[in-house]
Amino acid sequence: MTLAQAPHGFLSSAGVEIAFLLVGLLTLGAALVTVTTRQLVHAALWLVVALGGLAVEYLLLTAEFIAWVQVLIYVGSVVVLLLFGLMLTKAPIGRSPDADSGNRWAALTVAVASAVALVWVVVDAFRTTWIDLSGPAAGTTEVTGASLFRHWVLPFEALSVLLLAALVGAIVLSRKAKADAEGEGDGKAGADGKAKADALPTAPGKEGAR
Repeated sequence: MTLAQAPHGFLSSAGVEIAFLLVGLLTLGAALVTVTTRQLVHAALWLVVALGGLAVEYLLLTAEFIAWVQVLIYVGSVVVLLLFGLMLTKAPIGRSPDADSGNRWAALTVAVASAVALVWVVVDAFRTTWIDLSGPAAGTTEVTGASLFRHWVLPFEALSVLLLAALVGAIVLSRKAKADAEGEGDGKAGADGKAKADALPTAPGKEGAR
């Protein structure tokens, strides 16, 4: 039995709204720390808190399937991949001055504009839509899967093609960068060999011949 199907939940409607607001504030704070800290590892860990807070918000909205997808894919895969990337690239563990690009005001302007546009679109689209927390489950795996593969099949497949194209593009760019690096290395090695050959002293016989 899911939380939405329970006859008497541990939170009333007002309690759910208060919990939703508190978790939202915590998630917002974690997101702000993620983009403002100069320690890359701390940014990744605060990202875990922000994504986990979003999963809790989905649970409070009775969208349990989306909540567990959030935990499994984003918290369990994306953040782990980010941490592995930090370790493999030997990123600095402490404070990194390179983490600040100096474009904070431009980034803040873009972030505020994007947030306002997103909130306006969502509020305008779901102005008259309300979630009945005491009614039947609306976010279970069965309901979400039925809605996804009945009404959203084409966008779902288009998204998979988009991700595949991004993967192929990343492979092509990485191979091109590797080939360019190898070409620069060969050219530098040839130039160093020529410089060393010019620096070697010539034999007296050869000087006389000249």
